Amino acid sequence: MTMHTQRKTCLLETLYKMEYKNLGRSGLKVSQLSYGAWSTFGHRINLQQAKTLLQSCRENGINFFDNDHIYANNACAEEILGEAVQELGWKRSEIVISTMIPWDGPGPNEEGLSRKHIVEEMKASLERLDMEYVDLIYCHPPDSSTPMEETVRAMNYVIDKGWAFYWGTSEWSGQAITEACEIAKRLDLVGPVVEQAEYNMFSRDKVENEFLPLYSNYGTGLTTSSPLASGVLTGKYNSEVSDDYRILSERFKNLRSRSLNDDVHEKVWNLKPIADELNVTMSQLAIAWCAANPNVSSVITGGKNESQIKENIKAIDVIPKLTPDVMEKIEAVIQSEPKLPES
Repeated sequence: MTMHTQRKTCLLETLYKMEYKNLGRSGLKVSQLSYGAWSTFGHRINLQQAKTLLQSCRENGINFFDNDHIYANNACAEEILGEAVQELGWKRSEIVISTMIPWDGPGPNEEGLSRKHIVEEMKASLERLDMEYVDLIYCHPPDSSTPMEETVRAMNYVIDKGWAFYWGTSEWSGQAITEACEIAKRLDLVGPVVEQAEYNMFSRDKVENEFLPLYSNYGTGLTTSSPLASGVLTGKYNSEVSDDYRILSERFKNLRSRSLNDDVHEKVWNLKPIADELNVTMSQLAIAWCAANPNVSSVITGGKNESQIKENIKAIDVIPKLTPDVMEKIEAVIQSEPKLPES
């Protein structure tokens, strides 16, 4: 058996283990775990390193890669992903690529979700990626200064041009998503199919409470970020906190204020026996917990080296272990289930 055949066989065997879910009610299939370039590509990861990480993801069944040029604060994240995909020789139809229309420019028309900014930013992203299209484009975050109808029409223009196949939202409220969906329905246009939201054991209200009507009314899918609460749920902050941890940066000030406290430390500490009983790591337990939510289409994971990626991907095997009894044990520790409104 040649090395190529061995690698192909290994990939097929691994792909069989990875689950693929529809992105909301769309026909797009995404791996239950995806890989995000947030805070890595162009910041801590160069092209050669990115190729190694991306190849490891593919060999373990991941087909969905989340990106945004502001992830590196200098547009490098998209450029690195685009170059890596080309040099790896991947077949474009085998992978799903997403990026964002962000708020990032200094000028009055270089931010927000106006038709002008959406179209210009979409074309710029494709140039950086050196791709003809992305599979999914997010609007991030909402823009109260632009009429929602203008944003919905602009996103449909992008789709009609073939620059993206689907569009979604990121960090939007349930009310804003509902408005966009209703406008799209009224105008017989394509509405957002997915919301990218923070979701982990300590951040649950939107996904498990506010968004509940979206799942049944519009089939909204979820691609969730920060499953480890920026490392808090790995348990590493329960020991001495290193100066190079990103949670200590100004960028993560709000997260730090609610995560690095005695109550959270105690809860994370008490989760450890549950992970040990299942013979899994804390990271795998936290990621599997997110993926077990049936409304989550894909959990966006990270990792700056192969060992982290491989550890995270093994969370797929943990999901079946999360029986109702295990989930009750977890809830008894974290005590973070949102209170649903009275019907």
